[in-house]
Amino acid sequence: MKSGVFLVLFSQQAFEQALDTAKAAGLQSVEIGTGGFPGTAHINAQEILNDDAAISRIRDAVDSRGLTISALSCHGNPLHPNAATAKSDHDDFVATVKLAEKLGVETVITFSGCPGESVNSTYPSWVTCPWPPEFLTVLEWQWNEIAIPYWKEQSAFLRKHNVRVAIEAHPGFLVYNTETALRLREEAGDNIGVNFDPSHLFWQGMDPIECVKALGKSIYHVHAKDTKIDKRNTAINGVLDNKNYGDILNRSWVFRTVGYGHDDDFWKHFVSTLRLVGYDGTISIEHEDGLMSVNEGFTKAANFLNGLILQESAGEMWWA
Repeated sequence: MKSGVFLVLFSQQAFEQALDTAKAAGLQSVEIGTGGFPGTAHINAQEILNDDAAISRIRDAVDSRGLTISALSCHGNPLHPNAATAKSDHDDFVATVKLAEKLGVETVITFSGCPGESVNSTYPSWVTCPWPPEFLTVLEWQWNEIAIPYWKEQSAFLRKHNVRVAIEAHPGFLVYNTETALRLREEAGDNIGVNFDPSHLFWQGMDPIECVKALGKSIYHVHAKDTKIDKRNTAINGVLDNKNYGDILNRSWVFRTVGYGHDDDFWKHFVSTLRLVGYDGTISIEHEDGLMSVNEGFTKAANFLNGLILQESAGEMWWA
């Protein structure tokens, strides 16, 4: 297993400098943003796809530092009811898959997407409960008419380019938990897997350890990000919280650096369980901790994660 970082964390640094930062922290791999919500701070897949010299420079910069690329990430909403937005995110995805093939990167990360409630929608509509009954009508239309046909087509496209997609389960999109991730995989293709980010599961009341066991071989990539639940705010308002992420004092939950939402025992168990289900890829640091600077959060996460992986490699971890 390798420790890595989602390199968009260092978007203010030049690509080579960001790689040096990752290397100096003792990491072995990098996940690179190529479009969509992560943006194109270091690589714009559409711009460099046909520039062989630029692609070679990227490969050489990574290889010369003894690093690997764990994934290319273009998290977006290709199912967006706004046709221009959907096309932009789809085009980013297509270019990223083709770039991954040229770089020899196996995995591309994105979201499942979320359509509107009908062909007349302007904005996405995320269904969270079965009543009133029209909600279920909307949900099945979104899956059967939009999501499944789209992802079946992308599954065939991925096979042509020897790349797989890791869907990040995220509230606000059709795939947000274990059963929706497995449904998309079953309906659309077994080269559609999961980018496992426990931070999005904690606040929904899910147990990431059990989710890892249920998802098994469908886990293609892993993010290292924690969540802290505020018991008082949750007791008063529940976990569906639309207050700004910066309003930390009043939110029901906030993202934290690994180890600051859940203790060492959880993360040891988590890494060991990943190994149990056969995962031997990268655990990639994603920093969105509003209580720590980029440097502080990254440094603490890298030290924590490197220690966990060293322990796991030495056989000192918990076994589920």
